[in-house]
Amino acid sequence: MKDTARHISIHHGNGGVRMKALIDDIFLHAFDNDFLNNQSDSAILPVTGKNIAFTTDSFVVDPLFFPGGNIGKLAVCGTLNDLAVSGARPIYLSAGFIIEEGFNIRTLERIVHSMAKEAAVSGVKIVTGDTKVVNSGKCDKIFINTSGIGLIDDMHLSIGSGIRVKSGDKILLNGPPGEHGMAIMQTRGIFNFKSNLKSDCVSLSPLIKRMLKASGRMGFLRDATRGGIATVLNEIAGKCNVGLEVDETCIPVNTDVRVMCELLGFDPLYIANEGKVIAVVDDSDADDVLKVMHKMKTGKNAAIIGEVTSDHKGKTVLKTSAGGKRILDELVGDQLPRIC
Repeated sequence: MKDTARHISIHHGNGGVRMKALIDDIFLHAFDNDFLNNQSDSAILPVTGKNIAFTTDSFVVDPLFFPGGNIGKLAVCGTLNDLAVSGARPIYLSAGFIIEEGFNIRTLERIVHSMAKEAAVSGVKIVTGDTKVVNSGKCDKIFINTSGIGLIDDMHLSIGSGIRVKSGDKILLNGPPGEHGMAIMQTRGIFNFKSNLKSDCVSLSPLIKRMLKASGRMGFLRDATRGGIATVLNEIAGKCNVGLEVDETCIPVNTDVRVMCELLGFDPLYIANEGKVIAVVDDSDADDVLKVMHKMKTGKNAAIIGEVTSDHKGKTVLKTSAGGKRILDELVGDQLPRIC
């Protein structure tokens, strides 16, 4: 899709069709190189004697604190997850801050301490950073950019590219989708909902490390953030030129998320996550990987939700709970205001 827009809109940041067109038409066109064109969550770079994964991300969220986390935890976990789904072992992070004049120092301390805690839990060091302060009104309180470096073994080099994905592979999801997005919406107080819903913001590195040990034939990994799991499924189908068939009844949607989405007219498959990974695994290894996932808190509700097929290449077909089938389209507009 060629984007004919003359100005940036909020839709260019939603993880869907407009964002893909912006990346293809502007950034990939200008920065064209083999490392970038692979379009994995991390660039896999050869260094003498080693392969490293390198990634960067920026974080904006309102409110800054929400059930299950805050913008600092989000920044660390988001970058660690991008490294982990590339098959890498995260080792170092950088942290850059753009802070609005008048921002509360104690609030900044809480955010920074949560980042330090999350990095320590994951065995990662934050080794460099930068701070800029802008005039009041020139920034939405605080923006954080984190970059990460990880080490990657030769056997995992192809995970981010998806070149090993083939017909018959199983599609695994580690838990209920949509919890982060709906937790943010509830915290904003826009709707009069009350629930115990929390964001799924968490580092997936320990879980993925065990998944990789359970299978030497992992075809693809991706964390489902903006655009939800539907966007990742469409990405797999298009990137790997395969068809996907997903069973709606196998997707473990949280009851609170389902109810909120039904009342608001949203689809939980398109709602943002910060602790969900989709894995494409060789059929012979799928059950072993699933057993490993079930032993971890971040994978206790994991399920096989579908499989790869040679039919309808480039498309994802959803078997609905009503017994029918429909194409699971790519996200074009926004279901929600920006939440990550």
